Amino acid sequence: MAHYDVFNGDADGVLSLVQLRLAHPANSVLITGVKRDISLLKQVSPDVGDSITVLDVSMEKNAEALDSVLDLGAEVTYIDHHRAGHIPAHGSLSAHINLDANTCTALIVDELLNGTYHAWAIAAAYGDNLIAKADSLVAAAEYNEGQREFLKELGTLVNYNGYGEHIGDLHFHPAELFKRLVKSLSPFELREDKSSVFYELKSAYEADMSELDEVEACYSTKVVEAFRLPHKLWAKRVSGVFGNELANTAPNRAHVVFTDNADGTLMVSLRAPLANKQGAGDICSQFPTGGGRAAAAGVNKLPEHMMSDFLGVVERYYA
Repeated sequence: MAHYDVFNGDADGVLSLVQLRLAHPANSVLITGVKRDISLLKQVSPDVGDSITVLDVSMEKNAEALDSVLDLGAEVTYIDHHRAGHIPAHGSLSAHINLDANTCTALIVDELLNGTYHAWAIAAAYGDNLIAKADSLVAAAEYNEGQREFLKELGTLVNYNGYGEHIGDLHFHPAELFKRLVKSLSPFELREDKSSVFYELKSAYEADMSELDEVEACYSTKVVEAFRLPHKLWAKRVSGVFGNELANTAPNRAHVVFTDNADGTLMVSLRAPLANKQGAGDICSQFPTGGGRAAAAGVNKLPEHMMSDFLGVVERYYA
């Protein structure tokens, strides 16, 4: 019998799996992709008795594939914080879904594991831009300021690695990144090892982020601010962390990052105001290839002529 681990390629997905496999080692088939690649469950064709763990991908977006693998006789554990849609009542499905805007998949896993690998979960929360939540967990765990800054940076870097149009755009395939991270019981081991993946990602991140120095807003009101990035590898990789940075800088505004795709469409990252973390998923779901959660969402391929329409919807929603 085979086991499959299906997980989002961002910090939340990768670090959720790190926790689970530290607690319960398994020789599993890894199914993942870039952050925007969420229709992952359809890649699994299990046999009767196989098991599947799904982490940090919307059940709603994988509903047909979920029904299929259950019908084929697989046991499925589904852990997530995105829009779920209808959750099947099936004896082979164990669903742990929490749509609270102040949680993430790694924190759900943390609860299931009774905090055994708590520092990894905190890093994931930082990577998912749950800064206030992560700060409160750091305080409760009595980590010092240096440890807090490291966990925040690690989460940001792992999240940054997940952004790109194709796997080749990333510095590390998310499956390979998972394999390197899971070798460490604690994330703090990475800080002590100067040859660790943390320092490789840190160098790449700093180089990419420096490209933003000349970027200016293409749309700006009291309600929403938007930026447009070119069709460049660095732009694809920083689009998500740039959106998070903007949200943290101006918590009462919504923020949009448009990135040019090769086919003339736009990749969109929307961040709801941190002071009003709702609506992002609902807004993006109104557009083809869009979806997400309450605080952060996106559209994979927005036609350029719909750019002003998108901004109008965001403006009206948060006004």
